[in-house]
Amino acid sequence: MRALTFLAHRFVAGDDIDDAIEAVRALNADGLKVTLDNLGEDSHDKAHALAAAEENLAMLRRIAQSGVDANISLKLSQLGMGFDDALAKESLLRIVAEAEKLKNFVRIDMEGSAFTQKTLDIFYSLHDAHPGVGIVLQAALRRTEQDCRDAVARKVRVRLCKGAYKEPDTVAFPDKKDVDANYDRCAEILAKAPIPAMATHDDARIEHALKAFDAAGLVKSDYELQMLYGIRGKRARELREKGHTVRVYVPYGTHWFPYFYRRLRERKENLLFIVRNFFE
Repeated sequence: MRALTFLAHRFVAGDDIDDAIEAVRALNADGLKVTLDNLGEDSHDKAHALAAAEENLAMLRRIAQSGVDANISLKLSQLGMGFDDALAKESLLRIVAEAEKLKNFVRIDMEGSAFTQKTLDIFYSLHDAHPGVGIVLQAALRRTEQDCRDAVARKVRVRLCKGAYKEPDTVAFPDKKDVDANYDRCAEILAKAPIPAMATHDDARIEHALKAFDAAGLVKSDYELQMLYGIRGKRARELREKGHTVRVYVPYGTHWFPYFYRRLRERKENLLFIVRNFFE
């Protein structure tokens, strides 16, 4: 527990929205954009799900009031998906409507593979009427190449990440080299999507994506490179200095323990990655 508390101070921007806004200001001062995420997932009752929705609404309002450059990302299980899908969708619609009013953007995070199709179903059920919402896809999953093709066809804004969840081999690539190869294939496909966002700290993946975007005729304002708060900050600033749009994913909140514990427990690669980057 002490070790995780120590890590949390590096990779989480504090317990509340005030802490998070200050972290955003500091990143903005370096020319970096931000995605804010209130930590939490798997709400098991209506009260917690509704409280999570209110926090996301408050986030959007504080971003607007403070004038910082940030959008938000959320997990549908935090809004009740899993025990009341209708409640989750209703809350998501409220949040997206508030974002539209405030001229902001909402990204739906992807969770474990058991939720992938349900997340996409809810997302696509509202995307055409509310284009100011995007989705996350995980290169570790075997299905993701086709999901990227579907997203391009439907003009969806996608954040592509590798994926932090331990999944069965039947649905995910067990070897890193295969995940990397799928990431590269998906990046090439997403070059035809609106504002593709490459969420990775892997220089080889970044370079491959940049070559694919260049070949597709994209300029630097047509896509984003994204990294996690507290990880490879120097590299993020180097990329920004080269003219790329760089966005930092900034989590905050008191629910940091399950955020770290689940990922460190599920995959030893996650622990090695965090330890390597702690001493950047």
